[in-house]
Amino acid sequence: MEGDIGKLVATHVPQRTEARQRREILQKAVAYLFLLAGTAVMAIPFFAMVVFSFQEPLEWATTYPKKLVPTWPISFENYIRAHTYQPWHWYYFNSIYIATLTVIGELLSSSLCAYAFARIRFPGREVLFIILLATLMVPIYVTLVPTFFIMKELHWIDTHLPLWVPHWTGGAVSIFLLRQFFLTIPFELEDAAQIDGAGPIQIWWRIMLPLSGPALAVVAIFTFLFSWNDVLRPIVYLNTLEKYTVQIGMAFFKSPNQVDETAMMAIATIAVIPTLTVFMLSQRYFIRGIILSGFKG
Repeated sequence: MEGDIGKLVATHVPQRTEARQRREILQKAVAYLFLLAGTAVMAIPFFAMVVFSFQEPLEWATTYPKKLVPTWPISFENYIRAHTYQPWHWYYFNSIYIATLTVIGELLSSSLCAYAFARIRFPGREVLFIILLATLMVPIYVTLVPTFFIMKELHWIDTHLPLWVPHWTGGAVSIFLLRQFFLTIPFELEDAAQIDGAGPIQIWWRIMLPLSGPALAVVAIFTFLFSWNDVLRPIVYLNTLEKYTVQIGMAFFKSPNQVDETAMMAIATIAVIPTLTVFMLSQRYFIRGIILSGFKG
């Protein structure tokens, strides 16, 4: 009797295992198909932008529907013509300069504030943190006019200062993400540093920041993307042509009577390269930082 049961179990277990494996393979195949379809949908606009940037203006105007297959030989006329419209070397320099200072200020100030909220006990800490999170519900358009008058009183209008100096006072989203990550770092490391005579600033600089690479990468990417793609604030604060950024410069290809689509595609292709480069270089830290920063109370 026991031998019959053993044979029955030995017969059915492999069949169940094989069925489970086939079901898992089918589920993974369906998931990959959905991911490939979503990737294709997201990539088509970018691919079309690159292809159209190499098309002749006459070909673009006379071809309908538009071709998503690049014609050979490809032409760089749009890139050359686009850079003759405006002083693009200044636009690129201004955007990189502003984005770099913005990222540095955001990382330093937000990490310092996040360390205080995560590791230092002081009266009203939780209340202040809730108030900080509440500011996320205030749209930027509500504070735009008061902020403009403050910058005017400081004589910062038509300078780059209003575009990067406020980020040296911290950002609510960045502080929240870094605080959540700091809470995952063992307190024993901080206790050992205090025994060796380290103060709060030394602990923040020598222990917290070196261990927070993934979270800092997330903050850096978000801040860089926000600064690089910002259009509203440069339009409000800047008046001089040589001080404009890339995003404002692209608006010059549009006029009430004509739009140079192919030249705009060329500039847009160049403008997206820095954001792709930053993300690809820090992709591993970005994904890890998103996972670790959001699941600690």
